Amino acid sequence: MSEHEHTNGENCGDDCGCGHDHEEHVFLVTDEEGKEREMVMVYTFESEEQVYAVLLDRNDPEADGVIFRIEEENGEAFLVGIEDDAEWDRVTRLYEEIAQRENGTET
Repeated sequence: MSEHEHTNGENCGDDCGCGHDHEEHVFLVTDEEGKEREMVMVYTFESEEQVYAVLLDRNDPEADGVIFRIEEENGEAFLVGIEDDAEWDRVTRLYEEIAQRENGTET
């Protein structure tokens, strides 16, 4: 998946008064086939001083989530695909541990 475009008040705080819903952060993400999909950010977490976001397809919430690294440039946040295998393995392992704790299924 490639980079994104945020569609819901990216730089607003919860009490900004701008009149939009802060509960659902929607991004347009272009997949490998060039098709744009609306993705909803459902979770963020940190690892090694980087912030990561888990997004689900807004039209197919049962599909597997996608993890992106969040990077900032000039005060704007961008989602960046993780291409490094070691980083991907570390981040997915960490997220799986978090998900197990959240669901109460720790082993």
